[in-house]
Amino acid sequence: MATTLKRELQDIIQYRNAYFLAFSATTGYVCFGWDIGLIGGVIALPSFEEYFGLLSESASARANLSANIVSVLQAGGFFGALFSSYFGSRFGRKPVLLASAVIYLIGSIIQSTAGIGSSPAVGLQVLYFSRFLGGMGVGLMSAMVPTYVSECAPRAIRGRCTGCIEVAVGLGNMLAFWVNYSVSLNISPGQMQWRLPFIAQIIPGALFLFFMLFQPESPRWLVERGNYEEAAAALAYIARKDQDDDAVVLTLNEIRADFIGKHKLPLLTQFRKMGESKIIFLRCIIPSLATFFQQWSGTNAINYYAPEIFAGLGISSTSSTLFATGIYGVVKFVVTLITLAFVIESWGRKRTLIYGGLAQGTMMLWIGGYSGAHPNQGIVPGTYVSIVAIYLFGVFFSLGWGFTPLVLGSEVAPGHLRTAAMSLATAVTWLFTYVIAQITPIMLDHITYGTYLVFGVASFIMAAWVYVFIPETTGYPLEDIKYLFEKDIIIRSLEDAPGGRIFIGKRRAVLVEELRAIDTLPTNSPKDISDELRLEGVSPQSHSLRNSSSQKWEDPLII
Repeated sequence: MATTLKRELQDIIQYRNAYFLAFSATTGYVCFGWDIGLIGGVIALPSFEEYFGLLSESASARANLSANIVSVLQAGGFFGALFSSYFGSRFGRKPVLLASAVIYLIGSIIQSTAGIGSSPAVGLQVLYFSRFLGGMGVGLMSAMVPTYVSECAPRAIRGRCTGCIEVAVGLGNMLAFWVNYSVSLNISPGQMQWRLPFIAQIIPGALFLFFMLFQPESPRWLVERGNYEEAAAALAYIARKDQDDDAVVLTLNEIRADFIGKHKLPLLTQFRKMGESKIIFLRCIIPSLATFFQQWSGTNAINYYAPEIFAGLGISSTSSTLFATGIYGVVKFVVTLITLAFVIESWGRKRTLIYGGLAQGTMMLWIGGYSGAHPNQGIVPGTYVSIVAIYLFGVFFSLGWGFTPLVLGSEVAPGHLRTAAMSLATAVTWLFTYVIAQITPIMLDHITYGTYLVFGVASFIMAAWVYVFIPETTGYPLEDIKYLFEKDIIIRSLEDAPGGRIFIGKRRAVLVEELRAIDTLPTNSPKDISDELRLEGVSPQSHSLRNSSSQKWEDPLII
């Protein structure tokens, strides 16, 4: 254990610029997690319901209003994510991230002042608008951060850097849960009791804006725009090397070779090129499928409606349900940290998704079975087991489907289409987060325990999809991921799956090294490739730099 901790400390020191870049960018996801965890606790406060006149409404009307207040953020996030592909491609990753922080801050300020000087009805409309605006900002940052981090992180720690996203989400969730619990205990019922959580969410937005001011632009976006000197400077900063260092030069040449014939693709062209071949389409659709499945795990049903879910298990008082929700946030955050430090790079993407999916599905099935067998009962011994099952769901979700879909999606998407593919995936996330936010109260009201059974079965389906169709991407440079999908995808996926070789017998996928050796020159440019490479100032052999005898490609700082 001491040796492992020592090695981790050495890694942090060696990669400190890359880790700080990932920390700065993923601070934006603290805003995302805060917004997700905040609203469920706020709308459960009697002071909020009284201020906006919800106490006089029927139970079904209050449920609809709650769903609308929760889900309007997702509507803004959906449009923000869609717009991110255009703005990110045209203006760069960093300017869009800075703009998203400003939009989020404006939305948060309006949320914290909604209703001041107006009637409750008008205040509720202002709250809707401000949550939509804040959602636009969060949608922009949630789509752009995975692309930015994956394009900047060295391959040796890319999983951890991109995985910092879920740590940030967990941190935001946890802080929001405990702020809600604190105001319910320590602030007397009134406006400030429900306004303080909205005011507090301004802090992570301001920190995100501040930290991003000091980070470089994505070197891959700079290469796509032909700004090679700036790209070299960004690579040198991330790798903590000189610009003329062999590792930096080789990385820059490999990125330049990968972009031959693909510079400055318009957004519509990017979306059109997603269908130019079956392999490209598959690589572009995997991020969206992964995030689609992620939403059907049931995690956001718990994030948004945890107080109601705990109440359904027999915990009655508002403070007790908020306390139980706060514990859930702590559990998720701690496990995500442990997974990020010790699991994501050692287990890889595939195993975390398979094991996490099976385990979280089992927990959902238990909760559904208990709720079906003990409807509308107070606290009994089985209640505590079910509460533990909810916490274990958070553990297993954080182990796999919490952040691995973002890591996997940002790696699998083709470099010249990554912005469009990830913005589409993030839009899918927001769309189905909106769907889950809208239908969860209805499902809990109409099919009760069946809600958990739906999420449990979905988790098993996710694990099966990854087992059969997704190859392992851990340890490959971004420019080599394409070879994993060129031939024998299912055989390769089963080879990488635990126990998968039982199903394929003696069959084996073509080695990536063999495919790379064949692909000595890019073939997707309509021009004479050798001439174009020379015009770009890149030797034709640089497209397969890792085939050379140079050991520099073994340098873990290579991106």
